[in-house]
Amino acid sequence: MTELSRYRVQVFGASIDSPAANKEFAARENLNFPLLSDPEKRYARALGVLGPGGMFAQRWTFVVDEQGIIREIDRQVKPGSHGKDLAAKLDALGIPKK
Repeated sequence: MTELSRYRVQVFGASIDSPAANKEFAARENLNFPLLSDPEKRYARALGVLGPGGMFAQRWTFVVDEQGIIREIDRQVKPGSHGKDLAAKLDALGIPKK
């Protein structure tokens, strides 16, 4: 989030877990962004992130511009370097900084 806080972006996560499970996860991981819940898997299915068998959602990142257009989909998210990786993509896409 340190890297991403330099950009004019809104960050949120999404999960197919219940709101209660997401609340626990967000507290445990000390997340400072909203974590949306999709337990019925409608949005995960629509976005193509639902894994084989529908038991999990794949960890993808969507960059959506101010007009609501998906500019980038990162299907190879590496949790350890994702902030820096995403910041580099935002730069390449010309996403403005604060």
